[in-house]
Amino acid sequence: MKNLNIVLLQPQIPQNTGNIARTCAVTGARLHLVKPFGFEITDKNLKRAGLDYWDKLDISYYNSTEEFFSVNTGNFYYFTTKGKNVYSEINYPDNAFIIFGREDKGIDEDILYKNEEYCVRIPMRNNLRSLNLSNSAAIAVYEVLRQWEFPDLAKEGNLTKYSW
Repeated sequence: MKNLNIVLLQPQIPQNTGNIARTCAVTGARLHLVKPFGFEITDKNLKRAGLDYWDKLDISYYNSTEEFFSVNTGNFYYFTTKGKNVYSEINYPDNAFIIFGREDKGIDEDILYKNEEYCVRIPMRNNLRSLNLSNSAAIAVYEVLRQWEFPDLAKEGNLTKYSW
């Protein structure tokens, strides 16, 4: 199976991180959490959002953005409202890292400036700030998996009371 990595740089809202963790668990994506956080990992809201999936995660923690980039190599894609490329027009390779910034500030502009061609945007109306972080992450994850033809994911379900 191909490797998909979701990176949260300094997440601030525990419910978003919990929801993204749940998305990672059900899709097999790896989750990378970069400190400082705006909450404790034991926060009840974080656990509630992904409680019964937390043990299904492949998760890594980093003390800083610098540590994350010094440890990981691969193809980095920066999801930002400032991006010039539309997220669905990128061909995501194996070992793609889908990177999101803080809910209140996004990704540091020094990082974005150095990686212009890898900054991607989810189209939205110009007069509104942004989508919710967990919604953005879900959109990104499923676009990558769609391109990869949903490897190792169930593509059909069953009724509980009836048969199709």
